[in-house]
Amino acid sequence: MRLRRRPGVKEKLLSYNDLVILNPEQFKGKWNTVFGNSHPIHVELGTGRGQFITTLAEKNPDVNFLAVEVREQVLLQAVRKADGKGLNNIRFLLFNLNGIDHLFSEKEVRRFYINFCDPWPKKRHGKRRLTHSSFLLKYKTFLTEDGEIHFKTDNEALFEFSLNEISACGYKLRNIIFDLHHSDFQGNVMTEYEEKFVLEGKRIYRCEAIKTETLDD
Repeated sequence: MRLRRRPGVKEKLLSYNDLVILNPEQFKGKWNTVFGNSHPIHVELGTGRGQFITTLAEKNPDVNFLAVEVREQVLLQAVRKADGKGLNNIRFLLFNLNGIDHLFSEKEVRRFYINFCDPWPKKRHGKRRLTHSSFLLKYKTFLTEDGEIHFKTDNEALFEFSLNEISACGYKLRNIIFDLHHSDFQGNVMTEYEEKFVLEGKRIYRCEAIKTETLDD
């Protein structure tokens, strides 16, 4: 379902000028200057309403978080959550991830989070998936030497596709879980979608991809 663009939303986003960055390309390669420190940078690709990323930011004050979202109205909800918690280690980027090359420089990001992204189920749309090799190879460039991708989905076909793509791109797979909420995994932070899916009895799939230097990029 597409969200209608509501008038005045961008102006409301701009009123949170300490949290929102509408032209993030200008900070490529210098995100730590935005935060004024050298803490590791973690990025959520498609932050939605922000429950996941604001919870992490609240629990991890020594990490700098970037939340990327293309939908203005949804991003505004996430920003309001962060503002209500008084967080200063998070920034929100209104940005289309197709242009991710313009956001980050080599070895700038410690961790990417991809949560419940659009599965793009039709085969001809495969390259649009955020876990397609074309994206994964870009992430690999942006990640630090020990960088990671943490991925969750409720879509079994997307999870299988993603495991194959991740492996083919030379990452090391870790913590592959086929039923997260019936596993012994500790420290899971849920998104709004995840809470809904769990209540519906859906299985949640999760894995971590670790950047390695053992294979050629």
